[in-house]
Amino acid sequence: MSPPDDEGALWYDDEAGPLVRAYTITGGRTRPETGQDIDLIAVIVADPDAEPDDALDDQHLALMDLCRRAPLSVAEVASEADLAIGVVRVLLGDLLRDGRLRVIRPVPPADLPDVGLLRDVINGLRAL
Repeated sequence: MSPPDDEGALWYDDEAGPLVRAYTITGGRTRPETGQDIDLIAVIVADPDAEPDDALDDQHLALMDLCRRAPLSVAEVASEADLAIGVVRVLLGDLLRDGRLRVIRPVPPADLPDVGLLRDVINGLRAL
């Protein structure tokens, strides 16, 4: 990696290209402004009525575009966008706060049916 010159040029790696630090993309934030963490398996869906505007930066627009194509989990969005998961959570939080995206949260384990009950039902069906 070549060091920056005296004029403060971006760090540059010949193989990877210019490097941008995560805190630069998120404005120094480490958590979404919504105050709640977004689960890795939560599914993100673009609001069909939300339109991109000039107030959004390139990263926000890219995430909106990804979520418009198909519902994706937060982990899939991070993978497709080639961004760190923490950065993606902050950026998605911005878009969720502004009503541009919706989140479909996974069912909490406490709300799932009892495994023993399901086994009893399966065994009862097999006995028929």
